[in-house]
Amino acid sequence: MDIRATIAAIRDGRDPGAAALAEFAQGLASGAVGEAQAGAFAMAVLLKGLGPAARVALTRAMRDSGQILDWDLPGPVLDKHSTGGVGDCISLVLAPALAACGAYVPMISGRGLGHSGGTLDKLEAIPGYRADVPVEKLRQVVENLGCAIVAATEELAPADRRLYAVRDVTATVESIDLITASILSKKLAAGLEGLVLDVKVGSGAFMKTLEEAEALARALVDTAQGAGCMTRALITDMSQPLSTAVGNALEVIEVMETLSGTSINHDLWDLTTDLGGELLALGGLAADADDGAGRIATVLESGLAVERFGAMVAAMGGPSDFIDRWTDRLPAAPVVREVPSPAEGFVTGIDGVALGYAVVALGGGRQRQGDRVNPSVGLSELAALGEELQPDMPLALVHAATEDDADRAIAMVQAAFRFGPEEPPEPPLIHRRLG
Repeated sequence: MDIRATIAAIRDGRDPGAAALAEFAQGLASGAVGEAQAGAFAMAVLLKGLGPAARVALTRAMRDSGQILDWDLPGPVLDKHSTGGVGDCISLVLAPALAACGAYVPMISGRGLGHSGGTLDKLEAIPGYRADVPVEKLRQVVENLGCAIVAATEELAPADRRLYAVRDVTATVESIDLITASILSKKLAAGLEGLVLDVKVGSGAFMKTLEEAEALARALVDTAQGAGCMTRALITDMSQPLSTAVGNALEVIEVMETLSGTSINHDLWDLTTDLGGELLALGGLAADADDGAGRIATVLESGLAVERFGAMVAAMGGPSDFIDRWTDRLPAAPVVREVPSPAEGFVTGIDGVALGYAVVALGGGRQRQGDRVNPSVGLSELAALGEELQPDMPLALVHAATEDDADRAIAMVQAAFRFGPEEPPEPPLIHRRLG
C-alpha cells in the first residue's frame, strides 16, 4: 500500500479508487497508517472533498475494517440515527416502540459530544444499566426482546474510531464526507436492513441552516443507499430543545412520562411516530409511513412500548421493576432553583447550544475526556418559543449539586433566551423528508 499516493490523490482532487481506500481503512485499524498520515488524509478530504463514489467506498471500507454483524431473525433489522441536539431523547422511546411492532433494533449509540447530550449517558442515569457490553450480549437481548441500546464495541468499525480521534485534534470534524463515513460505517456494521436519519437544524444543532442540514442529509442518504442500506432522512427542528428537560435523569423522566402516558410530550410523541413510521415502511412492516406512524402510536398508547423498555432496562442490568418504580429509582439533585425571566414579552429565540453547555457546566456532560457525569443535574420545565412571560416568571428549573453551581447555571440560562413584543411563528417539527 502506498499511503502517500492515496493522500496525494485526494489532495489533488482525484478519486484514489475503492481499493486504495479499503487498504487505507485497514491500515487505520491495524496501525499501519501513522498519526501524521491519518491527519493529512483527513485534512485533504476536508479541503478537496471525495465525491459520491469515493464517499461510498470510504464508508464501506471503514465498515469492513472490523466485524460486521449478521442476523437471522423473523423481522427486519432497523435503526435510527440523530445528528445531535438538545433534549433529544427520541431513541429511548423509539427503540422499544419499534420492537413492539415486530422490528429488531440493535441501536449502537454514543455519549455526549460538546453541547449535545448522549443517549448512553441518559440510559446510564438508570442505576445498573450497562451500555458497554460484548457483541454476544447485544445479540442475546435483541433476539429475545427486539431492541438493545448499547455502546460501540472495539470490533465494530475500528478504522472510524482511529480516524475520529485524529479529526478531533486536527480541526477536520466539519467535513461532510468524514461525518457521513463515520456515522454510516458504524450503523452499517450493525447489519441493518433499514435506517432513518434524524438530521437536526437550528440553534441547538450542529447544522444551523436548512442548506447545511440538507447537504448532510443528502450525503447520508445517498451514501447509505449506495452501500446497500435502504435509508430515509427527516430534517427536523432544533430551534428549541425537543424536550422540556435537558439533563440525563431529567430526560429519562420525560421519556417515562411519555411512554407511560402520565404526561405526554407531544413533540416527542409526534417525532417518534414520524421516524418510526418511516422505518416500519422501509422494513415492510407497514404499507407506508402514515400506516407505520399509526402502528407506533398504537403500541405507545397500549403500553406495549413501555413494557418492552422495562424489559430492555432489566436485561441490561437495570432494576427489574423500573417501569413501576422509576420515580424512586432515578437520582435527584440536592439543589433545585427557579430561573427568573430577565425580561417580559414573548420568547422569540432560544440558544440551544448555550443551554447544552449550561448542563455541561453543572456536571451533566464532559468538559474533557474521562470526566465523570452527574446524572441528576440539568434543566427542567423550560419555557418554549412563543411563550409569554412576565419579569420574574420562571424560564426553567435548575437542578444542581451546589448553590454556587445553580447560580452560574441561572445566569447561563437567562442569557440563552431572547424576548420580543410579538409572538413568533411556531417552527415546524419536520422541515423536509429525503430518500
